[in-house]
Amino acid sequence: MTKPGFLQRLMLWFKRPAMAQRVSRDNSRRMRRILIYRYDPERSAKPRIESFELDLNECGPMVLDALIKIKAEADGGLTFRRSCREGVCGSCAMNIDGQNTLACTRPLASCGDKIRIYPLPHLPVIKDLVVDTTHFFAQYAAIKPWISTQTPAPADRERLQSPDERGQLEGLSECILCACCSTSCPSYWWNGDRYLGPAVLLQVWRWIKDSRDESCGERLDAVEDSFRLYRCHTIMNCTQTCPKGLNPAKAIAGIKRMLLERQL
Repeated sequence: MTKPGFLQRLMLWFKRPAMAQRVSRDNSRRMRRILIYRYDPERSAKPRIESFELDLNECGPMVLDALIKIKAEADGGLTFRRSCREGVCGSCAMNIDGQNTLACTRPLASCGDKIRIYPLPHLPVIKDLVVDTTHFFAQYAAIKPWISTQTPAPADRERLQSPDERGQLEGLSECILCACCSTSCPSYWWNGDRYLGPAVLLQVWRWIKDSRDESCGERLDAVEDSFRLYRCHTIMNCTQTCPKGLNPAKAIAGIKRMLLERQL
C-alpha cells in the first residue's frame, strides 16, 4: 500500500478540525423556547401563545430565521410578513421580548432563553404576527410625501441640491416606515385616529427640510393642530425603539420650534 502523497495528507489535515468542530457543535445543543402570539379569526375568536423548541445550531442567526424555520418545519400556518431580510423594507416589524424591532436584524443571541414574539402593539391583528397598517399608511399619504413646488422644473436637468442641502436630510430620509416608533408611542395608542404619530411627523420634517420643496408653509399649516402634532409629549419611546437609529422626537421638536418662530 502506497503512502498518501503530500496533497492527500494536506487535505486530511484540513478535514480533521472541521470534523472535530462539527461533532463538538452537534453535541452541545443550544435550545431556545420561542413563544409566539397566534390568532386566526377564522378558527377562534381568542388569541393564544404557542411554544416552539428550537436548536440555534440548526438555525440562522436572526429571529426571522427562527420564524422561517418554524413555519417550514413545525407549523406551516404561522403567518408573518417578510421581504428583504436586510432591514430595508420594514415588513417584518414586530414586538420581540417587549421591544418593537425588525425580526431580520434582531439576533437570536441577544434574546433570552425564552423569546417572546408578538405583533406590533395597538394595531388591529389580521392573523398571527400580521397587523393592519391601513390607517398608518393613510396618515402617511395625507402629508403629501413628495416634492411640492410652485416654480416649473428646469427644462434641461433635475432640481439640484448642494452637498450641504443634501446633508440636511441625513437621519430623515432613511426611515423605512416600519411603524415601530408609532406603535411604541402611548400618545399614538390613545389618539391614533387624530395624532399623526412619530413616523409620519418625521416624514413631515423630512420634506420641510428638503431644499427642493417649496411648500413649507402649507406643511406647517397642515400639522399645526392640538392633536396632529401637539399630542406628542416627548416620551421618547419612538427614538429608543427605532431599528434604524433615527430620532423622530428630535424631528417633532424641530417642527414645533419652526411653528413658534413663525409666530414671533
